[in-house]
Amino acid sequence: MQTIKPPAPPPVRSYSAVLMESRRLTPPNSREEVRHMVFRAEDLSFDPGLGNLIRVLAPGQFGNPYHVRLYSIMDLERRGDATEFAICVRRCSYIDEFNGEQYQGVASNYLCDMRPDEVLQFSGPVGYPFAIPEDKSADILMLGMGTGIAPFRTLIRQIYEKIGGWKGRVRLFYGARSPLEMLYMNDENNDLANYFDQPTFKAFQAVSPRPALDAPVALDKALEQHAAEIWEMVQRPTTRVFVAGTQGMLDGVERAMVALAGSGRNWLSVETALKSSGRWSEVLY
Repeated sequence: MQTIKPPAPPPVRSYSAVLMESRRLTPPNSREEVRHMVFRAEDLSFDPGLGNLIRVLAPGQFGNPYHVRLYSIMDLERRGDATEFAICVRRCSYIDEFNGEQYQGVASNYLCDMRPDEVLQFSGPVGYPFAIPEDKSADILMLGMGTGIAPFRTLIRQIYEKIGGWKGRVRLFYGARSPLEMLYMNDENNDLANYFDQPTFKAFQAVSPRPALDAPVALDKALEQHAAEIWEMVQRPTTRVFVAGTQGMLDGVERAMVALAGSGRNWLSVETALKSSGRWSEVLY
């Protein structure tokens, strides 16, 4: 009996882009370094949409040619001879669980150290997980942490600039260790202030009560302060819930949802309905 092998998948198309701008979003006195980076790709076959992801191909380690990480496209401008796009990057480090040593994140530090006119290798675009519903009366609840604000900034711009006339409630709950680290919502970079006059949009900040001691960001507390509205929103059959940020934020979100639901059983019922109908989407790192 002859075994027929399926055809090999086509090779992933890679592109190059020149760094045009690398702007720090966090103030100089913040311990967090987050950058808004603008790139220019001259290959017109690269045809992304706002909110799509790209796979950054940073130089690899331990014999690997590349170290791959996904980043969300925030701004996008298609010109006659090139495509310009922006991503949001936080300089990261991690503790090795075996030896306890601290190491720099490969992709984030590679990107943050880039200088204008240097060339980035990447592939994509990759699909966007946060699809705007067709129904303009649908409510949208966004829960973000850190650079998780990137796709939400794009989402908010699309709702109010491209679509317009949005009737549903748009609520953003966004957490950071301190007010200085509220990306696009601090004194130096407050892009989201452009939408505060929209009658359907509200944004709520959540910060750590003791950032110097690395106390967790009080995102769950901010949600509980608006429990009545959130609970009413998540029970509506058209509401979308979008979650973006660190993996660890889910515990706080879960606690808050159980609290506002009154019991774990009540929340499980609503959570199951949201996820089974495709109305709960998350991107975690």
